[in-house]
Amino acid sequence: MDTQAQIDAVDRALTTGEREGAPAHVQTIAQTYRAPIEDVWDAMTTLERIPRWFLPVSGDLRLGGRYAIEGNASGTVESCDAPNSFGVTWEFGGGITWLTVRLSPVDAEHTRVELEHVALADDVGAEMWEQFGPGATGVGWDSALLGLAQHLTTREVRPDNSAEWLQTDEGVHFLRLSADRWADAHIASGADAAAARRAADTTFAAYTGAPAAPGAD
Repeated sequence: MDTQAQIDAVDRALTTGEREGAPAHVQTIAQTYRAPIEDVWDAMTTLERIPRWFLPVSGDLRLGGRYAIEGNASGTVESCDAPNSFGVTWEFGGGITWLTVRLSPVDAEHTRVELEHVALADDVGAEMWEQFGPGATGVGWDSALLGLAQHLTTREVRPDNSAEWLQTDEGVHFLRLSADRWADAHIASGADAAAARRAADTTFAAYTGAPAAPGAD
């Protein structure tokens, strides 16, 4: 696995927007895969296939259905336009955010996947945002795109010890690179550079158990 190449293959962006008339943080993360759009759609929307690259999921993935990801979020399928896009609520820890995934064919053998994650600013809270920034969720989405890349390339099933891999030297390096790239996106959106780097350090520490950098809290 070339972690640097995977990190470099992903585009990340952070903007402000609105949801239901309220200010929101809008994160986008995108990658182009060497696979036709029908195959990528199937990988991302089939109950039997999602666990091969992400996490076990149960429920009804039809429009209006409810789903649950083992040990993670649950929600409702709010939109579905196969094989181009789907949108779900992402309900976790008593809060709700919104996830939209868009697929677009680059050519017959390549597909671009863009994931948009919207969270109300008031729900995140100014203190939490200042402490962790976009990396808190962004690092997780980076890991998901990594899993999808591995699956579409090798057809291998996501290993049961994938969480353990993140604690290896290679996995920790991947998490560090991801946190730093989300800091770059944070800065590009207008954030203070020093504050964005501190938030990235805090996020990295939270994912790895490493001591937070001085002043990061």
